[in-house]
Amino acid sequence: MSQPPSEPKFQIRIVPVTPLQQNCSLIWDVATKHAAFVDPGGEVEKLLGTLDQFGLTLKRIWLTHGHLDHAGAAAELRDRTGIAVEGPHHDDQFWLDQIEEHAHQYGIKGGRNVAPDRYLDDGDALELEGVAFNVSHTPGHTPGHVVIHNADAKIAFVGDVLFAGSIGRTDLPLGDHQQLIRSITGKLWPLGDDITFIPGHGPPSTFGQERKTNPFVADRLTGYGGAQAAAPDRVEQKTTKRYL
Repeated sequence: MSQPPSEPKFQIRIVPVTPLQQNCSLIWDVATKHAAFVDPGGEVEKLLGTLDQFGLTLKRIWLTHGHLDHAGAAAELRDRTGIAVEGPHHDDQFWLDQIEEHAHQYGIKGGRNVAPDRYLDDGDALELEGVAFNVSHTPGHTPGHVVIHNADAKIAFVGDVLFAGSIGRTDLPLGDHQQLIRSITGKLWPLGDDITFIPGHGPPSTFGQERKTNPFVADRLTGYGGAQAAAPDRVEQKTTKRYL
């Protein structure tokens, strides 16, 4: 007689925030109801209300990079909950120092500059209820961008590095297109085709799907895995979606 499937340890909900509809991810342990926010970009009351809706207690605040729509609510959440802010890499502090300026430019209320309690480096680990989430430094969209992933759960929170059918923009200060391509093919693809990723905007996808169909980083364009590589200018000439 087969055993019934065990209940997953973690649940995940996407909470879109700010007029830019950034995917703030809420992760929680099913048994303890202890939770983490990944990229709380704004709308603090909405985020706190989501915690209350599911009966959760916030224990972690994690940032993938320093842009307003990903980090704008971190300072207020820290003030109101006492939870430390972890991430991104130190190289994104200049973005974190401009949140209030950019909030004014975009007409987004409540964004505050923030200095993390802990910067993250490649190979670091974050922890939620005894489970490690690994950190990969993935520059290109921003110099201090990180991706947070868990191999057992086959999940990755990729911020604005990769989207379903697109990649992060690289026309903002210290963006680098070729560096972004190297981050995706060198840091994300080796994690496995069966990894589901939650991007900063838009729907989730899998690394395997993007390797087949993404018009910027499909294997046929990058040469990853032995496929025929396209000339570099064929990738550069495409237009990415202009998320912040």
